[in-house]
Amino acid sequence: MDVVKEIIQNSAIGPFSNGFKGIVLSLFASIVGTLVTMLVLLLCYGPQMNIQFGY
Repeated sequence: MDVVKEIIQNSAIGPFSNGFKGIVLSLFASIVGTLVTMLVLLLCYGPQMNIQFGY
């Protein structure tokens, strides 16, 4: 946990308040969670999907 605190302290959000740090980290975690969920769905249901690219 000390390593995580040191990384956050030395990052760009280090000087901000704890509330703002929490908001930024929760936004980052939600984006990563959404991407992982999309990857799992694509790997599970990808072969059955009919994906077309074009205009």
